[in-house]
Amino acid sequence: MRIGVVGAGNIVNMCLDALAQIDDVVCEALCVREASKAKGQQLCDQYAINKLYTDYASMLTDSQIDFIYIGIPNNMHFDYALQALNAGKHVVCEKPFTTTVDELKTLTELAKQKGLFLFEAITNIHSPNVKLFKEKLPLIGDIKLVQGNYSQLSSRYASYLKGEVHPAFDPKASGGSLYDINIYNIHLACFMLGAPTSIQYTFNRGFNGIDMSGVMMMQHEQAISICAGAKDSDSEGRFVVQGDKGYLAIKGIPNVAASFELCLKGEEVQTFNVNYAENHMVCEFEDFNHMFKENDLEGCYRYLDHSLEVMKVLQVGREQVNAA
Repeated sequence: MRIGVVGAGNIVNMCLDALAQIDDVVCEALCVREASKAKGQQLCDQYAINKLYTDYASMLTDSQIDFIYIGIPNNMHFDYALQALNAGKHVVCEKPFTTTVDELKTLTELAKQKGLFLFEAITNIHSPNVKLFKEKLPLIGDIKLVQGNYSQLSSRYASYLKGEVHPAFDPKASGGSLYDINIYNIHLACFMLGAPTSIQYTFNRGFNGIDMSGVMMMQHEQAISICAGAKDSDSEGRFVVQGDKGYLAIKGIPNVAASFELCLKGEEVQTFNVNYAENHMVCEFEDFNHMFKENDLEGCYRYLDHSLEVMKVLQVGREQVNAA
């Protein structure tokens, strides 16, 4: 798996660190804006990357690259992924996949038409702990309620209060708490319970209309999920699935899923941790690489179906923000 990485932000640095830990995955090239060329060269030196591009179109002609990883602002995901697929490249795109359902449908249809892999880089559903968590769901009986909270005071919040709007807080850049942070809770809820039948998003609005924090309530076929996310305040992270025979609880922030507990009536609480990599992006790229090597397009497209259901939830939530 030979990857061309696009971007130079914090998420790209974490991605490059993860790729360096996987034996048969290689970063062939990095693409950055001309203004970020010095930073890009620093990353190339740090991670032994041989090629640095400042022109995306040129990168897409590189025959040594199988996959394009897109780690740039949210509103640019669709265009960059579309160009890559049209160039015959497989794609790994950071969350949120796109801004709208129609954009994701366009990418999905193109990937399937061309027989290409298309993945959303959403770490938690590829975590060994989350996979084991899901396997143990039958132990807790009939599921009744799911509660997730991922809240993290943004390092850019103070600047935002002064009127400086970073893309993370810009509606035009598809920013906001729902798309940026609560998405992890929603992915987990849909991964455990399937697509919801009703969606209601309640939120705190910033001065420019962005959702700074909010609660997404979803009715699924068998249970209710309540997903809270905030960029304007802090809280301990947690994700709990409650059944009539006990509960399962992810400890810590839901994007990492560092460990989880199983609590059954009348039994001692059991704690599990089968994660094996400190960098939580390692596991998702190992999953992507495995499917690629096995030519498991069917497995890839099952993940795409899941991402599409999550995108539907996000879009409904964003529409409710815009309509308020």
